[in-house]
Amino acid sequence: MASIKSKKGILFSKLCTAILAYCFYLCIMKMKQFIAVAVLLTTSCITNAQCKMENVLSKRQQNLAAIACLEAKGDVDNLSVAIGKGLDDGLTVNEIKEALSQLYAYTGFPRSLNGLGTLQRVVDERKAEGKNDETGKDADPLPGGYDALKQGTKVQTQLTGQPFTYTFAPATDYYLKAHLFGDIFARDNLTFADRELVTVSALSGLKGVAPQLKAHVGGARNMGLSDAEIHAIPVTLGERVGDTESYRAAKAIAEVYGESFKEGEPVENMIFPKGSLNTAYAKYFIGNSYLAPLGVDQLGMANVTFEPGCRNNWHIHHKGGQILICVGGRGWYQEWGKPARALKPGDVVNIAPEVKHWHGAAADSWFQHIAIAVPAEGATNEWLEPVTDEEYGKLNK
Repeated sequence: MASIKSKKGILFSKLCTAILAYCFYLCIMKMKQFIAVAVLLTTSCITNAQCKMENVLSKRQQNLAAIACLEAKGDVDNLSVAIGKGLDDGLTVNEIKEALSQLYAYTGFPRSLNGLGTLQRVVDERKAEGKNDETGKDADPLPGGYDALKQGTKVQTQLTGQPFTYTFAPATDYYLKAHLFGDIFARDNLTFADRELVTVSALSGLKGVAPQLKAHVGGARNMGLSDAEIHAIPVTLGERVGDTESYRAAKAIAEVYGESFKEGEPVENMIFPKGSLNTAYAKYFIGNSYLAPLGVDQLGMANVTFEPGCRNNWHIHHKGGQILICVGGRGWYQEWGKPARALKPGDVVNIAPEVKHWHGAAADSWFQHIAIAVPAEGATNEWLEPVTDEEYGKLNK
C-alpha cells in the first residue's frame, strides 16, 4: 500500500514538474515573440520615413500654428476648417483674432483682413448653429506714459539676441521697434512665445522668405519656446497644412540648429497624381519612382514622380521617341555625349528615337514629369547601364 502511494507521489511530482516546464517553455516562447515584435517595430521605426518625432505642442499651440500657416497661404477654405477646430479645442475668439491681427506685419494687410473676415464668418455660422464660443480675454490697456519705441527696442533685442538697428531704412527700423515690437507685442493676450510660434508657422507658408523664417526660429528660441516645441512645428504643419510648409520649417530649423538636413523639397501644389510605386520598372531606376497612368493608352501617357536623387538608367527609345512635360519640382535630362539640362515646371523635352539618354530628380528635390510615348510601329525601349553616383554627383554640386 505504501509502495502504491509512493509511486503515485512520484508520478504526481513528475506531472507537476512537466507542467511547470511546459509553462516555462510557453513563457520563453512568448518572450521571444515579444522581443521579435519589439525588434521589428524598432527597426521599422528607424527605417520608415513616416516615423517622426513626437509632437510635443499642445492642442492650443497646434491650432495656432495651423491657423497662422493657412492664413499666410491664403487658403481660406482650409483656414475656416482650422478655425472651427481651434474653437472646438478651446481657443478663444480673441486669441485667434490677435494672431490674425499680428500677422498683418508678416503676411500683409490683405491676408490678415481675409483671415479676420473668415474668423468672423465662422463665429457667426457657429452661433447660428447654437455654438457659443468663448470670447476670451482682450489685451490689458497700456500704462500711462508708455514708451513704445523704448519697450519695442528692448523686446526686439531679446528676440534677436543682440541690439539691432536697420540703418539702411530708418523708417522701417522705427516701425519694427515702435509698432511691431512696441505696440503689438505689448498686447498681453498672447505671450511672446505664442507670437513667435504664430510667426514661424506663417512664414513657413510663404515662398521666398527663408532668411526671415530662420531669424524667427532663433527668435522663438529666445522668446520661450523649447527646442522640442520648435522641432515639433514641422510635424504640426505636415499633419495640418502640407508637406511643402513642413519642409520649409524643418529646413530652417535644421540650419539654425546646425543639424544635418537631407530631406528633399516636395512638389508644391501637386496637380497630377503621384501614383503607386513603380515596381514594374524598379530594376531600371536608382531610388524610388512612382507611376500614375493618365488614361491615354494609345500614347502610353503617364505622370512619373521621382524621389530626390532618383533617376532612370541610360536608355534608348527605338523607332518611337518620347516627350517629357515637366510639371513639378526640379530634375535633370541628359543625352549621351552632351551636358545635362536642368529641368523645372513648364519645360518640355522632345526625345528623338535612337538617342541614348536618362532623366530624373535633382538630389535635393522631388520631381514630376508627364511622359508621352510617340507612337511608332515596332517601337521598343532598350535599358542600358545605370547613371553612376559619380556622374550624377557632379550635376548636383
